[in-house]
Amino acid sequence: MLYSDEEERQRGASLEDFDITKIKSVAVVGATRDREKYGYKVLMDLRRGGYSVYGVNPNYREIEGIECFPDIQSLPELPDLLILVVPPEITEKVVEEAVILGVKRVWMQPGAESPRAVDFCREKGIKAVHDACIMVRRREVEKWSAGNPGPAH
Repeated sequence: MLYSDEEERQRGASLEDFDITKIKSVAVVGATRDREKYGYKVLMDLRRGGYSVYGVNPNYREIEGIECFPDIQSLPELPDLLILVVPPEITEKVVEEAVILGVKRVWMQPGAESPRAVDFCREKGIKAVHDACIMVRRREVEKWSAGNPGPAH
């Protein structure tokens, strides 16, 4: 969904607020072993991209060698970015937990966002991107970093 600049400021962070070249660790809430689901695809894409990746799903201890945790409170470190690949009602609960833990950046994959979650993040000072795919963004940044024309981040 596209918004005017003012609407975007009111609703959440823009892609330019996320210099993903500076992000080292990510946690994927909704990580799964089901290769057809985006919880799996995002997890594997970020690992291929060189990030330190954690899965968050109470049903798994690991996914293809990536350590998984039952919830974000159980993570061994505060991730630079929390990626949500879950239904909107779960996203709303997770962002409430995230603010308590001090998470600064949240990425709501398409289908995970809700106006309530976006507004909550804005009100609490969490930079949140929504309606954009982290895998697409990562590949764009990778391409641009390789010397192809494009934005600096």
